[in-house]
Amino acid sequence: MNGFETYQETAVSTQSRGRLIVMLYDGAVRFLRQAIADIERCDYAAKGRHIAKAQDILFELNTVLDMERGGEIAQNLRSLYHFMHKHLTDANAQKDPQMIREVIGILEELNQGWRAITA
Repeated sequence: MNGFETYQETAVSTQSRGRLIVMLYDGAVRFLRQAIADIERCDYAAKGRHIAKAQDILFELNTVLDMERGGEIAQNLRSLYHFMHKHLTDANAQKDPQMIREVIGILEELNQGWRAITA
């Protein structure tokens, strides 16, 4: 492992859970913005890879939800994650940047809440 990889691993492992969620949301938004740019360039293979990376993040966020302790909030987040995942599947198939923008909007709104909590 090189120095940069060690730094990245240490940076992630020392973050609070809330900060990690913010980082995941940031990453998903970044990948989705790249997917929109890919559509504009007609690079559909890259679009698919970037959407898949965002979907992987949504899957991870969904997986770590504590449904017992999270109650209704966790249930609502799970529903949102499922909706966004399906919406991105449809956006990928239809090459629809507007559908991707809709998911970005949801992620940014959720991210604002997490940023407020972790500030």
